[in-house]
Amino acid sequence: MMDGYSLSAKVFVRSATVVGAMVMLVFGVWMRIDPAGFAQFAQFPNHVHFLHDAGVFQIGIGLVLLAALVWRDVLSIALSGFFITNTLHAVNHATDLELGGSPQTWWQLGIVSLLALAGLVVHRRQLKVVRTRHLK
Repeated sequence: MMDGYSLSAKVFVRSATVVGAMVMLVFGVWMRIDPAGFAQFAQFPNHVHFLHDAGVFQIGIGLVLLAALVWRDVLSIALSGFFITNTLHAVNHATDLELGGSPQTWWQLGIVSLLALAGLVVHRRQLKVVRTRHLK
């Protein structure tokens, strides 16, 4: 992933990535579970569904940053990040139905999540096939 980097550069880049991920996760979870508290802290209007949506997107960004530390494959990182974030978004719409919006949105988002998951599974399987061919 960071071949050729000095040790200090590797430590710095990884640390910056983890700190960024943790900040996104903490604020994202806070927006999702306590939107009024976050709105007060940020001096932001308390629009519950908007803060829930913003929270799940921040959670997704945090998880993508962490995935980037584990996987070298950019498409795997992108597809997994999209799958996780979009699925959280779908769940958010399903749980926030009483706040308004279209009742179809959650399952439409869910279908797109399943497509992304299928793409990720096929991609990861193909990577194994390609690696196996190169080893022969």
